[in-house]
Amino acid sequence: MIQLALTIALGCIALAVLLNLYRLLRGPTAADRILALDTMVINAIAFIILFGIMEKTTVYFEAALLLAMVGFVGTVAYAKFLLRGDIVE
Repeated sequence: MIQLALTIALGCIALAVLLNLYRLLRGPTAADRILALDTMVINAIAFIILFGIMEKTTVYFEAALLLAMVGFVGTVAYAKFLLRGDIVE
């Protein structure tokens, strides 16, 4: 039963990644593209977590945590660049 749930979850996340990719490529503004990129990071974290559950190991959970931290810093940097035009003050 858990295998079926994991397969369905992977399919849903794959669909979400495709829709985010569409928004990333066709977004009318830069803010839409930044939001799509941030959402793709969240979907990548979900993929890593689901893969860790499928493999029954905890190593992937640490990788997902690291990706979450890097994704947050990247989103803040993109937003700051969009607002001010410069990242480092």
